[in-house]
Amino acid sequence: MMNKDILKEIVSEQAESFAKDKGAFNGDRVLTRAVAPEFLKTKKISIITGIRRCGKSTLMKQIADSGGDFYYFNFEDERLLDFKSTDFNSLLEVFLELYGERKIVFFDEIQYVTGWEKFVGRLFKEGRKVFLTGSSANLLSRELGTALTGRHVKTELYPFSFKEWLDYAKISAKKSVTTAERAKIKRQFNLYLEFGGFPEVVISRDKNELRQLYQDVIIKDLLVRFKIRDTKAFRELVLYLISNVGSPVSFNNLKKILDFKNVMTIKNYIDFLEEAYLIFSVSRYDYSVKKQIVNDRKIYGIDMGMIREVAFSFSENSGRILENVVFLELKRRGREIYYYRDKGNKHECDFLIREGREITAAFQVVDRFDASNKDREVRGLVSALREHKLTTGIILTGSASGEINLDGFKIKIKPVWQWLLED
Repeated sequence: MMNKDILKEIVSEQAESFAKDKGAFNGDRVLTRAVAPEFLKTKKISIITGIRRCGKSTLMKQIADSGGDFYYFNFEDERLLDFKSTDFNSLLEVFLELYGERKIVFFDEIQYVTGWEKFVGRLFKEGRKVFLTGSSANLLSRELGTALTGRHVKTELYPFSFKEWLDYAKISAKKSVTTAERAKIKRQFNLYLEFGGFPEVVISRDKNELRQLYQDVIIKDLLVRFKIRDTKAFRELVLYLISNVGSPVSFNNLKKILDFKNVMTIKNYIDFLEEAYLIFSVSRYDYSVKKQIVNDRKIYGIDMGMIREVAFSFSENSGRILENVVFLELKRRGREIYYYRDKGNKHECDFLIREGREITAAFQVVDRFDASNKDREVRGLVSALREHKLTTGIILTGSASGEINLDGFKIKIKPVWQWLLED
């Protein structure tokens, strides 16, 4: 068990540091990340997950500053390498000795300790309000699906949306804008595509931080945590996927291209990457779940700034960049996302949105929308609309706008930056 005096020292130092910390923001340019009111007011355990450095701790600090005495502890501390589930009781004793009885608890990066959910469940039963952060998607699935069923609410945090980027830049995102205001917003959108939405990079505009963050995720959240031995093969897979966002991939093709011994290793690695929020995979929509599993998947990355910085030969493909931005915004909006390809493999549509059992929306994304690709993009969208009995679809572009009526279908065309600012 950990030495109790060392725990006291860590708790005291972390509390002092947490009290002084303003997160990535200073002065009057503090951005409060939007969370649902019930996330803050509920008596249930509130959980914030997302990739490291996306602003989870800053959001937690903003919640803590809203009032009330609390305990705070960050498990991502090199002095806690030997911390085990059996040390939780000692931690609670330290809290009580140093601060007395408090009813609010904040735990940062708790996924580093196996068995954490039992201790958190105990705090909940004792009537304490608990806030958790973690860089693992499994905080929302495996652990909570067993020990804490029905006792928690969740929110997933992503790097800044374009609307949040503009909020930080103190630029109004109102619907009606002048020509000059529109030009200013478009300039900011180009910067957003270049640097991405990680809060620290939004401020510093230092792309070296993106490379370092990428390495931190690969090493700390993946290689070390999952005890991956073949680091070279794993890194090559990650780089290949990030360099091919928006393109369909199959496990069998990846096995051949990257010379893996078996498909299951690739599947496991991709699952790890999704758990760490570095990439996301999108299935081809099919009424058969079995076919969804075996069909090719499309891969998207967590942040366009990071992708452009670490991928090879990616900056030229502006269409894929916009597609990734649209995907991330749909994720932020809590949508269930698929891509479409007809049975004859002639027509494709980038995104289908499912609500319940029904497909409710279809999106096509293209940078330049002109005579060279207009027919292909429209036909792909119309094919998806027809199959799923929809009457209206959206084509999101780099700059084009307008409306097309074809075969009884209405197709709205609008720039991606404009769509990102809509509710």
